[in-house]
Amino acid sequence: MISIIMGSKSDLPIMEQAANFLKELEIDYELTVISAHRTPERMFEFAKNAKIRGVKVIIAGAGGAAHLPGMVASCTTLPVVGVPILSSNSIDGWDSILSILQMPSGIPVATVALNGGTNAGILAAKIVGISNEEVAKKLEQYQQNLHSKVMDSIDDIKKVHPNFFDQ
Repeated sequence: MISIIMGSKSDLPIMEQAANFLKELEIDYELTVISAHRTPERMFEFAKNAKIRGVKVIIAGAGGAAHLPGMVASCTTLPVVGVPILSSNSIDGWDSILSILQMPSGIPVATVALNGGTNAGILAAKIVGISNEEVAKKLEQYQQNLHSKVMDSIDDIKKVHPNFFDQ
């Protein structure tokens, strides 16, 4: 199971991207709100018990100071994928990006792009897919679909632009 956590309800539109990807591939996930600053005891309890509950990867999204991914990573041996979120009190998102990206040695957090909920879902699925052949096969099909979309777009452009370069 993949756990998706976020610092506040306002992060939901971004974190739903990860949930929607996992749902599309029929990968088991859960989703909740945990604030590193407003509910620290809840955060510690979650992080300490996640592995026991069967969680394989944690996706943690936060805006502003964005301490949630790093604090959770400091309390578990599970991989944590951080999603920096551009929030209303953010400094163009850089505060969130740097808070998640610049973790001290020993407490890594895999970090995706600002508002990169979908990529967080994909990365978490790839981590699970290392030891779960069913998930790995779903990811292979997903990547094949991406390839097909690009090839279809090439065909569409060729119809409109006869000077289209094709190797």
